[in-house]
Amino acid sequence: MKSLTPLAVVYAGLSVAAVAALAVLTAVAPHEVSSAAWIRGVIVALTSLLTLRFAVAATRRRPRALLRLRIVSVILIVAFAVVLFVLPLPAWMVVEQLACLVVLAGLAVVAFRARANA
Repeated sequence: MKSLTPLAVVYAGLSVAAVAALAVLTAVAPHEVSSAAWIRGVIVALTSLLTLRFAVAATRRRPRALLRLRIVSVILIVAFAVVLFVLPLPAWMVVEQLACLVVLAGLAVVAFRARANA
């Protein structure tokens, strides 16, 4: 269960870095940034911070936090998959979103293998 927090940190780091990249690109190459990318980036960053909070709490042996982490991770995996096929994003952001999806899938696997009272 200790691997929950590092995975959540990687997920949060990737998503916050994407928002920072959006800010830089907006200043230097605005044609590389769309409003859809901004909306998606901010939503992913916020949900990653929520996921991190649940992961930290689950690591501290809080069973409800582990349940929340399991539920949120499944919902986010489905949302990532759908959005990647539907929303037109810049190529660099598609790669970032795929990386987040892979990390989130790993986090979900660890969360579902963890015992709530272990």
